[in-house]
Amino acid sequence: MGHKCYIAFKYEIEDKEYKRIIQEDLKIDMIDKSLDKEIVSTNEEYIMQKIRRDYISDSTVTIFIIGQRSAENLGWNEQRFIKRELQASLYNGSGNTRNGIIGIVLPSMYDRVYLRREGCSICSQNVSIVDVTNTTVSEFSYNFHIPNGKCHFTEDDRYCVLVKWGDFVKDPECYINKAFEKRTAPIVDKVKVKP
Repeated sequence: MGHKCYIAFKYEIEDKEYKRIIQEDLKIDMIDKSLDKEIVSTNEEYIMQKIRRDYISDSTVTIFIIGQRSAENLGWNEQRFIKRELQASLYNGSGNTRNGIIGIVLPSMYDRVYLRREGCSICSQNVSIVDVTNTTVSEFSYNFHIPNGKCHFTEDDRYCVLVKWGDFVKDPECYINKAFEKRTAPIVDKVKVKP
């Protein structure tokens, strides 16, 4: 069963082209709206409800395109729309439920996100080392690496789903379903809207 998706992305040439491919070539059921102006209010509840109602309504999964300009360190003004879109996607409030979230890593970012595999110094298990802290916004990175007191993270310890572009295009429904199913997984109790 298809789930309606919302896409959070930077208005850069690279990201726009990947959004177009997702929308037109992969035939994913999408809500085609983008937050493009600031919602002026000091009431966070109102801001989240307005974004949900006016932009993300009817979607159940948010796709976050992780490109060269997706990092938190670019500053609030540079990332304010992506941050708000992800906050509204994570928000579980009156009249809406949170979306599942997929981070799709573009090929230009593979080497910056997927660093290496190494043995855990505590349990010796071979684990993948990924960097979403320096390559994404905190709304994604926190909910991908939700603190758990363990020596490393498993899929059950993550709310956000992370996938390489090349893997996503082979089977988009698989990853969309994974993100959708996270909405009812036990980890949902540890999600933070504004880390």
